[in-house]
Amino acid sequence: QVQLLESGGGLVQAGESLRLSCLASGRTFSTYAMGWFRQPPGKEREIVAAISWSGSSTYYVDSVKGRFTISRDNAKNSLYLQMDSLKPEDTAVYYCAARSNGYTGTYYTSPGAYTYWGQGTQVTVSS
Repeated sequence: QVQLLESGGGLVQAGESLRLSCLASGRTFSTYAMGWFRQPPGKEREIVAAISWSGSSTYYVDSVKGRFTISRDNAKNSLYLQMDSLKPEDTAVYYCAARSNGYTGTYYTSPGAYTYWGQGTQVTVSS
């Protein structure tokens, strides 16, 4: 069982930055592929970024490429999402997710591929 706890959300103006963190419980964090998802008001949950267990493989949805950076620190059981040049359309509840896949170099982009989810953190970007 893995528990995920996001933090770092808040209210910012367009163009500003936020860094989201996701702290995972358990001793096998390094074997988990991880992802960041978001759910804007009235819309479905969507992938933002994903990362393999080692961090060597990453994925970004087109709308955040060049602005967001996903990273992880396995020694700290932590996943991060650095969000720069934020836009009002980035407003959403952001969730981290985890899936155990051993030490394969795979990441996952479908919500259904993930086993564990955090409770979410609100990010609001004003114009």
